[in-house]
Amino acid sequence: MTAVSDPRTLLPAVLILLLNFKHCLSQNEENSTGTVNTTEYDYSASVDYEGIPVLCTKASNREFRLWFIPTFYSIICLLGLSGNLLVILTFFYFKRLKTMTDVYLLNLSFADFLFALSLPFWAANSMVEWVLGLAVCKAMHTIYKVSFYSSMLFLCFISVDRYFAISKAVSAHRHRSQAVFISKVSSAVIWVMALMFSIPEMKYTSINNITCTPYSSTSDPLRVSIQTSQMVLAFALPFLVMSFCYSSIVQTLCQARNFERNKAIKVILAVVAVFLVCQVPYNLVLFWTTVVAAKGVSEDCNYENNLLYATDVTQCVAFLRCCLNPFVYAFIGVKFRHDLLKLLKDFGCMSQERFFRYTCGKRRSSAATDTETTTTFSP
Repeated sequence: MTAVSDPRTLLPAVLILLLNFKHCLSQNEENSTGTVNTTEYDYSASVDYEGIPVLCTKASNREFRLWFIPTFYSIICLLGLSGNLLVILTFFYFKRLKTMTDVYLLNLSFADFLFALSLPFWAANSMVEWVLGLAVCKAMHTIYKVSFYSSMLFLCFISVDRYFAISKAVSAHRHRSQAVFISKVSSAVIWVMALMFSIPEMKYTSINNITCTPYSSTSDPLRVSIQTSQMVLAFALPFLVMSFCYSSIVQTLCQARNFERNKAIKVILAVVAVFLVCQVPYNLVLFWTTVVAAKGVSEDCNYENNLLYATDVTQCVAFLRCCLNPFVYAFIGVKFRHDLLKLLKDFGCMSQERFFRYTCGKRRSSAATDTETTTTFSP
C-alpha cells in the first residue's frame, strides 16, 4: 500500500466532505423547525396572538356621557345655585343667625353652592379633552371634595343639634347662650377637616391622557385608598350619626302629646329618605368599583362598561342632594318659608296681595314652632 504524497490529490476530497457537512446541517435545521427557508417570511404562521389581551372599547359609554352628564349636571347646577342662593340671601337679609341650626344651614348652603359651581367643569371634563391646565384641574377637584366632605359633615352636625334640642331639651337650654358661638367654631373646624380630607386627592390629581383625574388607571392603588376614605368619611360616618340622632328624635316625638308630632315625624322620614335615596346607590357602586380596582383590571369588557354606566347614573343621583337640601332643610320650616316669601316680595318678585294670601291666616299652631329657631320639630 502506497502513501499519497501529492497534497493536490487530497484537496478535492476535503472540499467534497465540507459541502456534504454543510448540506447535512441545513437539513437538520429544516427538520427541527419544520419550516423551509424562503425569500418571503410568513409572520402570521409564526406569531401566536392567543395570549395578547384585547383592548376594551368604551365608545358606547362615551356616547352616553355626551348627552347624559351635560343634561343632568346642567339641571342640578341651575337648581343648586338658585336654591342655595335663596337660602344664603334670606339668612343675610334678615340676619337670622340666632341658633346652631341657622349657622349650620348657612354653611351647608355655602358648601352646596360651591359644589354646584364645580359641576360645569365636571361636565366639560367628561365631554371633551381637558385644556384648562393642571392648576384649574387641581382647583376643580379641591373645590368639589371640600364642598362634598363639608356638606356631609354639616348634615351630621344638624342632626346632632336637633338631637340635643329635642331629645335633650333640658340640657340644651342651659347652653343656649353659647350655642351660636359653639356652632361658628365647629363650622370652622368642619371646613378645616374637609380641606384636610381633600389633600390626598388634591396632591395626586393630574391630567391623564386627555382627562383631569386623581387616578393613573382603573387599578391604581391610590384610587382604592381615596374611594375607601370617601365611603367612610362621607357616607358611613354621617349615616351612623344621623341614624342614631333621628331615631332618638322620633322616639321622643312619639312620647310627646302634640298634634305637630306626626308632621314632624314625616319631615324627619323625608330627610332620611332623601339622604338614603341619593347616597346609598352611589356608595354601593363605589364600593364595588373599589373592590374591582383592588383585584385588578377586569377581563370582561361588557361587565366593565356596565359598571361605568352604573357609576355615571348613581353619581348624578347623588349630586341631586345639593339642590334638594334647601327644600328639605330650610324651605320646609314655617318661619324660614315666611322670610323667603317676604324676601321675594321686597325684591319685587311677588305682589303684596299674593304675599298676604300665602302668609295671613296661617297661625302657628304651637309654641314649639313659634320660637326663634328655624324649626324645632321639623329638621
